[in-house]
Amino acid sequence: MNDEKKELLNDLKIDRSSDNVSDGGSINKIIVLITILLVVGFLAFQFIQNEELVEVDSYKTKSAMQSNNSSASVLDASGYVTARRQATVSSKITGKVLEVYIEEGMFVEKGQVLAQLDDSTVQAELNFAKTQLKEAKRVFARTMELRKDNLASQASVDAAESQVEGLQARLDISSQTVSDMKIRAPFSGVIINKAAQPGEMISPVSAGGGFTRTGIGTIVDMSSLEVEVDVNESYINRVQPGQPATTNLNAYPNWDIASEVIAIIPTADRNKATVKVRIKLLERDQRVLPDMGAKVSFLKEEAPNTSNKVSGVMVPIASIKKEGGSSYVFVIKNGFLIKTKVEVADKSSNYARISKGIEEGDYVVNDPDAELKDGQEVLIK
Repeated sequence: MNDEKKELLNDLKIDRSSDNVSDGGSINKIIVLITILLVVGFLAFQFIQNEELVEVDSYKTKSAMQSNNSSASVLDASGYVTARRQATVSSKITGKVLEVYIEEGMFVEKGQVLAQLDDSTVQAELNFAKTQLKEAKRVFARTMELRKDNLASQASVDAAESQVEGLQARLDISSQTVSDMKIRAPFSGVIINKAAQPGEMISPVSAGGGFTRTGIGTIVDMSSLEVEVDVNESYINRVQPGQPATTNLNAYPNWDIASEVIAIIPTADRNKATVKVRIKLLERDQRVLPDMGAKVSFLKEEAPNTSNKVSGVMVPIASIKKEGGSSYVFVIKNGFLIKTKVEVADKSSNYARISKGIEEGDYVVNDPDAELKDGQEVLIK
């Protein structure tokens, strides 16, 4: 009886061993969840921080002695890049285009075939001229044999010879016409425009209706690129042939291109009161393209004087900001801004010479925003 009571009491007991295991698993799950939330929160914070980074345009400072900039500029003028050798290539005769072998951006050599016109008719004329010339030569040879036996007059010989010469000239014309059906590049350059397609008619002169092309494409000799600017006639006395200059393209305002004056066009525009000046680019670069906008700073012609060296570095004027009576720039180091006080020695329309505060090779923010702060982390464009 006692054993039965013990068994009943044992049945009434609550076994808490399984609950302990369950509680331990729940705690582990909570720890894992908290860890995941912390990692996600950290990554989100980093993402937000990166999104908030401001992009800035930087400029690498140059030595005032080595930099060919507009610090000694006597005049600034704007204009465009032009090509001295540019041609829209057409054919000598009207014909139908069979093939076009060019595309925009392709470099072609002088004499390279750009297109092929339908030459079936002129080829037939060439073959006919060859046949006639061959027959005329046979007649001339027979006449010469008869002349040896005094069976033909000298007049017959002369007539046969003239016939051969005339047909030879006709053959040469036919051969040239066949050659002209291949349109070739007049000089080496880059194709900037493809104007015709196979099946279209092309002519050296404009035809009515607008269905006939006047050219296959346009070639530009990139080595002939220069800049043409309009200078106000009141200041043209400041410009001389051979004068050094600095060119800045609108697309690359921080790129100083060493240049010099080629010539002053000897005529003025009465409507604009300007004189056109040609500028030679002393540096050749594939970034320079026809019709790009450009700004030219004409420099002073000064004899080198080693005893009077110019110290300091050059920076764009836009990078300098005023605060009270002081000037400062934002120097970029390791991705952070350092607000640096500087001393400006002299200025031109584009650049300023800094005599104290920064060194050659430092990167400064070009045209900094008013919201930039000292110590701020930034991204360089």
